[in-house]
Amino acid sequence: MPGQHARGNIWEVNLEPVIGSEKRGLRRPCVIVQNDIGNKYSPLVIVAVITDASNAKKLFPVHVYVEKGKGGLILDSVVQCEQIRTVDKARLVKHLGRLPTGTMARVDTALKISLQL
Repeated sequence: MPGQHARGNIWEVNLEPVIGSEKRGLRRPCVIVQNDIGNKYSPLVIVAVITDASNAKKLFPVHVYVEKGKGGLILDSVVQCEQIRTVDKARLVKHLGRLPTGTMARVDTALKISLQL
């Protein structure tokens, strides 16, 4: 389907194998944060890992809370903008949905903080 690898789309991503403090879990939801030109032409995408909000003891400025149901997420969740990874599109297992524009604006702010831009 065209546009599925678009910025703001949420995918279930196969993140194994992981090393050290990288987020564990064979398949985790992630939001595509790479620009759409890169998404169109590159075999790779840049994603931010999403975790269950119950796992987040405290929200930091690099975190974005997402309510259950938004973007196809089945749990209240947190986009962890300190946990960004470049992955091959072959790791994208299942398209879940798309984050609302306002939520992506908060992701942009959190990415700027995380990357000190």
